[in-house]
Amino acid sequence: MIIEPKTRGFICITSHPEGCAKHVAQQIGYIKSKGTLKSGKNVLVIGASTGFGLASRITSAFGGGAATIGVFFEKPPAEGKTASSGWYNSAAFEKEAHKEGLYAKSINGDAFSHEIKKQTIELVKQDLGKIDLLVYSLASPVRTDPDTGKRYKSTLKPLGGIYTNKTVDFHTGIVKDVSIATGNEEDIQNTIKVMGGEDWELWIDQLKEAGVLAKDFKTVAYSYIGPEVTKPVYRNGTIGKAKDHLEATAFKITDKINTLNGKAYVSVNKALVTQSSSAIPVIPLYISLLYKVMKAKGLHEGCIEQIQRLFSEHLYLDTPPTDAEGRIRVDDWEMREDVQEEVAKLWKEVTTETLSQLADLEGYTNEFYNLFGFRFDGVDYNADTEEVVAIPSMER
Repeated sequence: MIIEPKTRGFICITSHPEGCAKHVAQQIGYIKSKGTLKSGKNVLVIGASTGFGLASRITSAFGGGAATIGVFFEKPPAEGKTASSGWYNSAAFEKEAHKEGLYAKSINGDAFSHEIKKQTIELVKQDLGKIDLLVYSLASPVRTDPDTGKRYKSTLKPLGGIYTNKTVDFHTGIVKDVSIATGNEEDIQNTIKVMGGEDWELWIDQLKEAGVLAKDFKTVAYSYIGPEVTKPVYRNGTIGKAKDHLEATAFKITDKINTLNGKAYVSVNKALVTQSSSAIPVIPLYISLLYKVMKAKGLHEGCIEQIQRLFSEHLYLDTPPTDAEGRIRVDDWEMREDVQEEVAKLWKEVTTETLSQLADLEGYTNEFYNLFGFRFDGVDYNADTEEVVAIPSMER
């Protein structure tokens, strides 16, 4: 079939397998260009199919030669219907890993469930014995509690009153004000239940109980803080409460794996175009301005550059540098004073009319479409493309 991008709001409901493969190949090429780096040897990535999770899997495998198991929840293809981009990414990753003799297997299902945890543990026992790194990179809007069966939905709401600020419709380039109703205590608790640290801790508990965590085991989860302008809707909102919970969970996990000389970290990463960030009001405009400033200063990084730097300059040092709250900070370039001063100045000036001069909306939009395998040079988007692509390790 000929596959074209079809968008619905902040998501694209089609994806292109050859474009996704190109995206994966570019990330692999970047990691290889940086040479060998320290990594876990047997790595489990929860949320392994897109964004930071995919970048973590690529970095571990092609930078550190790791055997990897990826867990994700993606839509497979059917005749006449494309898979989700994460499915195609994972197929391309496995194909490239197997070419180089690297172990790579994937599990598709609800990572919040006991069933998928059990299936993963059995695969680790059978093929790897033990894991020495777990990357937790889940970004889901909903979670079903595996014990009660209750379904929780996260929200993106400010706290303490209605919040109004600028945003941009990145499809049209129109800058306008958006108002977001305030969240309540139920919103906070629901968002913590979905996006906090509870499931991360459950994974560690069950893996430890099964005896599949190696000595000197590490685990890392990803978080975000951001600047003043996004704080009301992000860090000081319902999602920020969930991130606080996630960060506090790192200390609980470290205590639990102390007997293994284990350590849990939270890495605070840069604002980037992901399927999650595209959904948050205000953030697309902030990222467009940030990209303009950081590219001009030669500081811009995507997911793969961020994760390569996390591994090489933080996670695998004898004593990883952290901030006062014990967090690894690879948002350090984003949060540089000169960068934030310029972004804050542009924020005041940006309108629909000035957007093209002040912001890198084109960069934002291209990265959005790249997430789904579109807008890559060297891919013939007018050609008939085979939409039914298998993930090698999941073929029956």
